[in-house]
Amino acid sequence: MTTSVANAIGRLVQKSTRSNANHTLISSRHMSFSFAGPRKLDEVMKTDLIEGKDKIEISDIWLTYHESKERVVGSVASGEKGKLIVERAEKMPFFIQPIFKEDGFFMLLSQFQTPSHFLMAYLEDYKMDPNRAQPLMTFSIFNDLADSHDLSLVRCDIINKGIEENDGRKVLKNMLNAYRIDEDFEKVKTFNEGAASFDFDDYISCMNEKWKGQEGEKVED
Repeated sequence: MTTSVANAIGRLVQKSTRSNANHTLISSRHMSFSFAGPRKLDEVMKTDLIEGKDKIEISDIWLTYHESKERVVGSVASGEKGKLIVERAEKMPFFIQPIFKEDGFFMLLSQFQTPSHFLMAYLEDYKMDPNRAQPLMTFSIFNDLADSHDLSLVRCDIINKGIEENDGRKVLKNMLNAYRIDEDFEKVKTFNEGAASFDFDDYISCMNEKWKGQEGEKVED
């Protein structure tokens, strides 16, 4: 982690603590770190079952499969967008996402890990001890079919029961947008490269407006 990002996290903890909602996150600090979601596509689905199927058929299979899973969200993106997200995340691995409640919000810190995984921890836990902060959510982008079918498959695991599934969907959508939409990615770049100039208050205000308008929206590209 760069010094600028570390300093920004310290500033953000102070700000977000003053604005925190009353929320309940199940503590897991005593646990050793583990990645909750599947690391490879063939850990989710038998890839031989999709041989000969087109983009639409595979997308339907993927989305239908995840609809039956509790606290798991499946999504799809174009292969071009999926590769762009991973490429950008490799260069700019840190970002933040708020979860809004009626009485305020709390903040998640996202860290990208190669080859294609995002781990999201409670910001204050990460500031206290990065090595022991446990992921509350994880998501992976599988680009195995990006070139052959112009299709990227996304899976999100909502680990902590203190995060509602609908809130997890919103966080996933906003994280994907942060890396695939050029205007949003500028904020990611500022956070990673020049975090001292990152306008936290403006970012929270913008995200709050987006959050209000995302009820019932799908995650898909």
